[in-house]
Amino acid sequence: MVIDVAGRSMRHCETTALGVLLRQHGLDLSEPMLFGLGSGLSFVYWDSKSMGFPFLGGRVKPFDLTRNLATRLGLELLVQETTSARRAWENVVALLDAGHPVGLQLDSYYLDYFTSKVHFGGHVVAMYGYDEHNAFLVDTDQQGGTVSTSLTSLAQARAARGPMTAKHRSFAVTAAPSLSSPQSRIVPAITACADTFLNPPIANLGYRGIEKAGKLVPTWFQRTDDPQRDLPQAALLMEQAGTGGALFRNFYRDFLAECSQFVDSRHLRTGHKLYTEAASEWTRVAALIAQAGTSGDVQCLAQAGRTLSDLSRIEREAMEALSRMA
Repeated sequence: MVIDVAGRSMRHCETTALGVLLRQHGLDLSEPMLFGLGSGLSFVYWDSKSMGFPFLGGRVKPFDLTRNLATRLGLELLVQETTSARRAWENVVALLDAGHPVGLQLDSYYLDYFTSKVHFGGHVVAMYGYDEHNAFLVDTDQQGGTVSTSLTSLAQARAARGPMTAKHRSFAVTAAPSLSSPQSRIVPAITACADTFLNPPIANLGYRGIEKAGKLVPTWFQRTDDPQRDLPQAALLMEQAGTGGALFRNFYRDFLAECSQFVDSRHLRTGHKLYTEAASEWTRVAALIAQAGTSGDVQCLAQAGRTLSDLSRIEREAMEALSRMA
């Protein structure tokens, strides 16, 4: 059973899967637009005793983007979760046999085509078919785009438990009669994202989280027994791990630029200008962190910390401007 889909892959896993599902309903949006309409931008600094090294995240939690986008556009989102592997497979087969591609949240570690064997339970793919032995998927450009994995490996990936995993989560979308024009939902998407970013419930999130990172990143040599491994890896995740570059700031910069084609707002222009600056500075932070790891120079982390402090201010000012679009 194989569905004919427009399997164009993108840079981020969740927007790639959403793109496949939405194009089946004639809704073809750019990746930055999918990310922005889903209010996908965020920031988190996360560290705990159980973690090998701190984590810098630049987006909302896995699947929040999908929920946000569906709500904003008036899409009907069918989400199914179960602890039963048999029922989980039946859920997917029923949708595929009815002609609907399916989104899956799973642990990428088990997928045959993944060369980087790291557990990540928040990975999302679009599934468009299967045969006796394999599942046919659309993943990111980085992972090969249109790919396949054995049904056994898919079952392992879906059954995985741990951080960010879900219980065999599958989802599909249908376009409701009340489907909203994407352009009409730009301002609500921007202001919702800004309000959340400016009012984080804890100091690890939003602009406060970036400020906290500015204070803690300079101490990272004390946090690792292998800086040559951990620091370049952290920098790599910021620039290349499905983020679109600059910890998702490149996506948001491009989203705001695309929005300016539909919305005439000086607040939008201010936000775009500031996020253009922020994207460049985030790439600089990643380069400084990588350089610190390879050179052992603590001053690189000190400079990264100062830049993060500036970024907290830049992004706060950007989101304050964007919040006024309401």
